[in-house]
Amino acid sequence: MRPGSGAGVGTGGERGSGTVAQGRIRVVVAKPGLDGHDRGAKVVARALRDAGMEVIYTGLHQTPEQIVAAVVQEDADAVGLSIHSGAHMTLFPRVVELLRERGADDVLVFGGGIIPREDIVLLKEQGVAEIFTPGTPTGKIVEWLRAALDQAA
Repeated sequence: MRPGSGAGVGTGGERGSGTVAQGRIRVVVAKPGLDGHDRGAKVVARALRDAGMEVIYTGLHQTPEQIVAAVVQEDADAVGLSIHSGAHMTLFPRVVELLRERGADDVLVFGGGIIPREDIVLLKEQGVAEIFTPGTPTGKIVEWLRAALDQAA
C-alpha cells in the first residue's frame, strides 16, 4: 500500500453522513513519530480495506499535526495510530488534543503497537478509544471499529 493511497472514493458531505450505515467507513492509518516499523500498520490497513472500509495510509514518520491534517482533509470517521518506539504517551494524546482543537473530536481514535497495559488505561483516560496489542486478530479490530462507530452514530 502506498502512502496516501485510499481504497475507493468518498462521496463527500458531512463527516460520517451515512458513512457507517452504508458501510463506507473512512479510516486514516498513521505511523506517528520516528518509528520505522510499519508492517503491523499495513496489515491492519489491508484488513480494514478488505472489510470494505476506505483506508488512507499516511506512511512513516508523521507528526501529530500531519496526521490530524490528513484526518480532516480525508473526512475520516476514525484514525488508527501504530507505534513501537515507546512515544505513545506523548504522540497519541497529542493527536487527540489536535483533533479537538480542529473541531474533529467526533473522530474515533484507536491505536496499536508495543504498549504496556498500564499505559493503555492512561491512554483511554486521555481519549483513545481502544488499543490493540501485537497478536490481536485483524477481524477483532474490524468488528470493534464497526461496533464503536455504530454506537457513535
